[in-house]
Amino acid sequence: MRLEPVIGLEIHIQLKTASKMFCDCKAHEEAMTPNTHVCPVCMGHPGALPVPNEAALHDGILMGLALGCTIASQTKFDRKHYFYPDLPKAYQISQFDLPLASRGSLNLEIPGTAVSREQMTVGITRVHMEEDAGKLFHGEGGRSFVDFNRGGVPLIEIVTEPDFRTPQEAKAFLQELRTIARFLGISDADMEKGHLRCDANVSLRPVDEQGDITGKRFYPKTEIKNINSFRFVERAIAFEIERQTALWEAGNPPTEETTRGWNEVKQTTEEQRSKEAANDYRYFPEPDIPLFDLKELAHELATKLPELPARRRARFVEEFGLKKEDARALCEDVAWANYMEAVFAELATWLQDVEDLSEDQVPTERRKLSNLTANWILNRLKGLMADSSVDIRTLKITPENFAEFVTLIATRKVNQATGVKLLTEMMETGADPSHIMEEKQMGTMEDVNVLAEIVGRIVEGHPDEVLRYQQGKKELLAFFIGLVMKETEGSADAAAVRNLLLVKLET
Repeated sequence: MRLEPVIGLEIHIQLKTASKMFCDCKAHEEAMTPNTHVCPVCMGHPGALPVPNEAALHDGILMGLALGCTIASQTKFDRKHYFYPDLPKAYQISQFDLPLASRGSLNLEIPGTAVSREQMTVGITRVHMEEDAGKLFHGEGGRSFVDFNRGGVPLIEIVTEPDFRTPQEAKAFLQELRTIARFLGISDADMEKGHLRCDANVSLRPVDEQGDITGKRFYPKTEIKNINSFRFVERAIAFEIERQTALWEAGNPPTEETTRGWNEVKQTTEEQRSKEAANDYRYFPEPDIPLFDLKELAHELATKLPELPARRRARFVEEFGLKKEDARALCEDVAWANYMEAVFAELATWLQDVEDLSEDQVPTERRKLSNLTANWILNRLKGLMADSSVDIRTLKITPENFAEFVTLIATRKVNQATGVKLLTEMMETGADPSHIMEEKQMGTMEDVNVLAEIVGRIVEGHPDEVLRYQQGKKELLAFFIGLVMKETEGSADAAAVRNLLLVKLET
């Protein structure tokens, strides 16, 4: 017998609508003076009537469609009662028995892991709308403060089936959900800023060596709260699996559902309370908001659903010949994916004008250029941008100019060393590469006679190294290449230098 983890997730995504869920207060509390974007509606004053935010409902339906859910023909809001300082009404407007969407699934790839399945399908139990609570701040002397600017901001809650078996699978799902939210344009889904929050439900069950369940299907679960990063999601679930395993091995498996918080300082989960059941919240329909008919709206939004991350990644591999890992890296952010798409389109136009290129050769050359583009973006441009704190949305290099840069590299008019300098100049100025090359004289040295003269002079100036090379120290070739590149200030073509040196050193 062995113990199999059973893991489900409850995820809250804060939407980036202009106003709150049920009033016209500004929806984002960041950099605002506390308690300045509140009103009688979000503070729960008597007589104030909530009006649902249509844009938030659109966003919720889009997420439901993206997760393959069935959109409810009718939906309603409910009051979820609990008493906590950050909830001024003493109830939260949420959804209970008629959620916005339900019964969906998401096909998931788990990259780079040896302990999880490489592919799995995650069941989606439900997607529903609700309003956020305020934010508590704990100060010195046991005093606490509450900022209600966040109270009433629209949230989507996504509840999965307990389909995960490892912490890595849960983390991969969350990362994919973040990417989907960004592709849909409904949220920045930044965990560190609280746009994306996760509670994990973890239990264990005995299975035989074939993985067949030998006891009950489900045992009492523990809900882990206060997880605010992908790394901590993985660690919190792993710790909870270890903790529950120790209880099982001691003959004392969990007998009731509990709630525990993740302590990121101690890297442990800590018991908070027994887990509430639905009847503890005394749900009942929100009397001030009538039923919604969603049939027409759901049909309309289904036609507007954009290309999702998984499809974009697959298309980058199939159409442009990118490696899977490169396609995944480039599609983590919709802005990068769109940038790449624009660069590829420019390169396709350039290929049409290349002479002596047959129609049969175009697909192969297109794939070469696409992979060259991905290589320069992932291994060079992103590093330069990080060093200068530049974001893709503020990058001065247009897709047209980057495509031109790639063609200069491909045709060896610019070598690798000069390419980095050129890219840096492009990032700083936004100018086109040809203009910078002409102004800064950055082109590759094309005069073979001049290059041969430099190679000859360097070889003649290092007789000892030449002798050692000819005696078998072939690694000295790199030494000579470095000297030539230094002499030419990086403007020489490395392949041409290597060929000239081999001729000179071998004779």
